[in-house]
Amino acid sequence: MATKRRGEQSAEERGCNSVKRKRAESGAERERHTAAVILARGGSKGIPLKNIKMLAGVPLIGWVIRAAQDSGVFHSIWVSTDHEEIERVAKKWGAQVHRRSPEVSKDTSTSLETLQEFSRLNPDVDIICNIQATSPCLHPCHLKQAVEMMTEQGYDSVFSVVRRHHFRWQEVKKRENTFTKPLNLDPSRRPRRQDWDGELCENGSFYFATKELVGNGLLQGGRMAYFEMLPEYSVDIDVDIDWPVAEQRVLRFGYFGKDQPELVRLLLCNVSGCLTDGRLHMSVGGLEMVSIHNRDLAGIRMLKNEGMEVILISSSDNPIPVALADKLSQQTKCELRHFKEQRQVEVERLIVEKNLGWKEVAYLGNDVPDVDCLNLAGISAVPMDSPMVVLNAANYTCQSRAGHGALREFIEHILQLKKSAQCRSEVQSPM
Repeated sequence: MATKRRGEQSAEERGCNSVKRKRAESGAERERHTAAVILARGGSKGIPLKNIKMLAGVPLIGWVIRAAQDSGVFHSIWVSTDHEEIERVAKKWGAQVHRRSPEVSKDTSTSLETLQEFSRLNPDVDIICNIQATSPCLHPCHLKQAVEMMTEQGYDSVFSVVRRHHFRWQEVKKRENTFTKPLNLDPSRRPRRQDWDGELCENGSFYFATKELVGNGLLQGGRMAYFEMLPEYSVDIDVDIDWPVAEQRVLRFGYFGKDQPELVRLLLCNVSGCLTDGRLHMSVGGLEMVSIHNRDLAGIRMLKNEGMEVILISSSDNPIPVALADKLSQQTKCELRHFKEQRQVEVERLIVEKNLGWKEVAYLGNDVPDVDCLNLAGISAVPMDSPMVVLNAANYTCQSRAGHGALREFIEHILQLKKSAQCRSEVQSPM
């Protein structure tokens, strides 16, 4: 739930209200342009290019771009960067790019300076939402409710917070002595957690502000309100620097898009280039062989134990010899389909036969003919060594290569998504 706090009118608030009155009096009141601006400088000191490092199969910045897009409340979504690779990833995920100037790309540059430059270059933008690229558990519903506070309730700035129950102490240095004093408690009356409301701490996920405030050098001012997020959604990679721990948090509480992973019933996997590394070994005697990783075989068993069907596919552009196909089918205990026509046509025929829809299909592909199926499938993935055009079409990029555990990794991802969906239905909704 969003919680509002009102304060007395400040000079900034009176100025903003004056602007609103003038617009209304002149009949020029219009829907205000609300823009999301995600700051992503290339010069991270801790982790190089952290903003596009893969987190649970998605570039870090992709998590917040997707949440902003699916919120449906922004007229435009921007990534502000000084780096070509970040620009490429941002455009792939559907964001516009503000190529910031060298003056606001220094180590000493502030977020506010960058937002002020953006505002000057985009005078049609009335409300700026600075979304932190390192907040991968941000959900569309958080942004929707915050925008309503700005557009319908008339706030000039709204920022996200999380409630903490931490007792804080201050270190005091006096001459050669150092001692401690309490900041937010009386040690003689330590409250129980249930008797204390705690404190509101900025979690950095987002800051909404009018362009007037930004122009005056403020992200928080005028008529202010906070938006409270639950602790599980207040993940900050700047703080949670342990990437594996952050991945587990994101897998459980992150926003994975509008698709529902719990609906997936069927996994389709290319044999050549996914289950295998694409190479066909031939002996002097003409014996043809491929290698399969034991981890992938174990992954198939895991998925089938959860009631999902796995079908292996091959095609005329990369055929598997009949005898070898039979051996693969026996070894994996999976049906193997050989496609003769265009890939999408054959897959659609298959899912109609199975009485399924695209959203109920998980697809692991690796080459250009797979692109349409990767785009249509409910969940799609590619091995890390796939061509760029194929990488761009998938929801998830495996950290493993084809034939070296990529299938197992994708299966674990599917099972984790299903488990996460079940957990989210059990915990309190962020709406």
